[in-house]
Amino acid sequence: METNQEQVVESQPGTEYEREPVPQKAWLGFKSFLGMYAGEHCAGTELMIGPLFVAAGVSAFNLIIGLLLGNALAVISWMLMSAPIATRARLTLYYQLEKICGRWLVILYNLVNGVMFCFLAGAMVTVSATALGVWFKFQMPALNDMYPNSVGWVIAVLFCGSMIAVVAAYGYNTVARIGSIAAPWMVLIFIAFGIVGLRQFIDVTGKEIQSIGDLWNMANDSIWKGGAPQEGQVKFTFWHVMFFSWFCNMAMHIGMSDLSVLRYAKKSWYAVAAGAGMYLGHFLAWIAASILYAYQLHLDPKDTSVLPGPLAYRAAGLAGLICVIVAGWTTANPTIYRAGLAFQAIIPKVSRFKVTIITGLVATIAGMFPAIAMKLLDFVSFYGMVLMPMGAVIFVDFWLIKKFGLQSYYAEASGKRFNLAAGLAWFITFITCVCLVKFAGVQIYFVSLPGWFVAAILYIVISKYYQQKVRPNA
Repeated sequence: METNQEQVVESQPGTEYEREPVPQKAWLGFKSFLGMYAGEHCAGTELMIGPLFVAAGVSAFNLIIGLLLGNALAVISWMLMSAPIATRARLTLYYQLEKICGRWLVILYNLVNGVMFCFLAGAMVTVSATALGVWFKFQMPALNDMYPNSVGWVIAVLFCGSMIAVVAAYGYNTVARIGSIAAPWMVLIFIAFGIVGLRQFIDVTGKEIQSIGDLWNMANDSIWKGGAPQEGQVKFTFWHVMFFSWFCNMAMHIGMSDLSVLRYAKKSWYAVAAGAGMYLGHFLAWIAASILYAYQLHLDPKDTSVLPGPLAYRAAGLAGLICVIVAGWTTANPTIYRAGLAFQAIIPKVSRFKVTIITGLVATIAGMFPAIAMKLLDFVSFYGMVLMPMGAVIFVDFWLIKKFGLQSYYAEASGKRFNLAAGLAWFITFITCVCLVKFAGVQIYFVSLPGWFVAAILYIVISKYYQQKVRPNA
């Protein structure tokens, strides 16, 4: 049952207000979001994504300028798209969708959303496990491996994933606290990765760096050469970098998944805290990881494996390995938390704690398969494309639908369990995007932006017809 925001709600351990607005007493300050976003996005997966830019043959100019602009657009998307709705409704993504779309459609959406988040968290577990591989010297997967290739790998992933699941199960406050503690130290280690990597390049090439111009020349000549991509990789340009850095978290900002997180914020502008993750993680950390991978290729052009553990160990020794493990945890924690909320919305009678533990185990099993992590650029673009249409539906329903003389929260008002307008907007948009990729040759990095507008227009047009035929109950 829905309650008024100002009503006092008794908070039991593990209470996350899954089906009611977050009460004022549970609102959090700016510092909580700063730590959470910094911890989540300055993480172990950055050591996967950074090297993939080098493998994609990007140039130094295209990488730096593309990241600066793309990350700015991502922060703006959090501030203007997700946070204003989150701090007004203060509902989870899933309960808000239930009011709009109806129970049956939301069950399907939550299932898809939860599975996608499990796969993403699994990639983060994979990252942490590569650090244990350096310590215990078991065989680890190569760039093109799809399946587990050693018993040691399976055990390492199982250990890391189990620990992550327990932290996520204790709720958002615990997740935010872990991120706040770990983030400052991880940022320093990632900066050290970049500095040490540059120092190693200077030593091995014998070049003298006496000015910014010298450093820029080395970046173009030795690190981001802008040549042909490695086998099986797409050639990256400025547009690839900009759209990828903007939309790699599309499901969370434009897709509205972070309604579940930002509903705790006292003010909507707290979403600017996402900038800590974008520019420390998706800028500095990606660049640092690129440098480490380029150095690995400089030493042995045949060694194309992308393994965060060995990369970090070569640069920072034991501290690097610990950073990889902790960074994987701080990223997977909020991801599994979101997935747990998605599944718990399907089976609300089961406690969120139990659901999140099971979700963490599913993510752990996914993490045993390295193909997800090794194809991370494509995967995050795909899952953003899948979930993006529902973000457009929420935005239109919250801000625009009444301007067209239509009913917001239509499923709740009509008692319908399936809002056909929302369902068709989602399915048609997804099919359109897939057809553009498969048959029109549009790369997956570029279909989500026009797809969002397609979904928004479809929802309005179909609702105009659907709500005339099916009026809300009096």
